Amino acid sequence: MGHIVVPEAEKILDKEFPVLNHGFVRLVDYMGGDSRIVQSARVSYGEGTKTVREDAGLIDYLLRHQHTSPFEQVVLTFHVKMPIFVARQWIRHRMARVNEISGRYSIMRDEFYLPADMDVAKQSTDNKQGRSTEVVTHKYAAEVQEKLEKGQAQAYADYSELVESGLARELARVNLPLSLYTEMYWQIDLHNLFHFLKLRLDSHAQKEIRDYADVILDITRAVAPLATSSFENYMRDGVNFSGEEMEDLRKMLDGKEPSLTGKKLERLKEKIATGKQL
Repeated sequence: MGHIVVPEAEKILDKEFPVLNHGFVRLVDYMGGDSRIVQSARVSYGEGTKTVREDAGLIDYLLRHQHTSPFEQVVLTFHVKMPIFVARQWIRHRMARVNEISGRYSIMRDEFYLPADMDVAKQSTDNKQGRSTEVVTHKYAAEVQEKLEKGQAQAYADYSELVESGLARELARVNLPLSLYTEMYWQIDLHNLFHFLKLRLDSHAQKEIRDYADVILDITRAVAPLATSSFENYMRDGVNFSGEEMEDLRKMLDGKEPSLTGKKLERLKEKIATGKQL
C-alpha cells in the first residue's frame, strides 16, 4: 500500500474552521488514515481482503488494549490561531512538533480575545482553577468586556509606538497581554493527538481550549473515522476504575455493601452514574 488518500480529509484540506472571535484551525496535511493503522498492525502488503467491519474490530482491539504504535503511523499537521494563554496550555503536550510565529521577527497583529457574554463567569468556589456555572448579569459581563478591551487597546497602542520609535521588536512586545492571538503549525501523531483530545475535551479543561479540541476532533474524524469512533468509545467516554473501586464495584453488583466511604465512595458512584472519569 502506497500513499493513502482519505476523500473526506481531502475535502477539508486548507479549510479554515473558525474558533473564538479571531482564531481558527486548519488541516494543512495528513499522513495515513484508518487503513494505515490496520496495515501497520498486520504488517502486510496491500489492502488484502479484510472488510471495514474487521478493520473496525481490529482498531477497537488495538485501542482498548493500548497497543499504541500503529496509531503513531498516522500524522496530522494543523495550522492553528489562538490566544497566547490557550497556546501556553497547548504547548504542555510535548509529543508534537511546533513552529510558532515569532514576535522578534514579525509585527504582531492588533487581534485580541474578548470573551462573549456567555463565557464571562466568576471564580468557582469549589474549583481553584475553574469558573462558576452561575450566570452573571449582562451589565457585569459588559463591564468586564469593556475593561479587557480598554487594556488591550492601550497595550497595543504602546507596542505600536515603541516599534515606530525604533525599539527592537523583541523588547516592544513584552507588555502585550495573554489575550493577543498567536499562530503555530502543530504536527502530531494520532496516538498523542488522542491523548490531547482526552484531556482538552474534558469538562475540567478551560472552555476556550475545549472549543479548539471540539473542532480538532471533527477534523480527526474526517482523517480516521474508525479510530476516532474507538477513541470516543473507549477513551473519551470510557471510565477507569482503581483496584479498590473494582473490588467495591463487584460487591455492589452482588448486592453487598461497599467498603469505601466518604469522598471515595461518592467518586465511585459518580463514575458509575455519569460514565466519566473524574
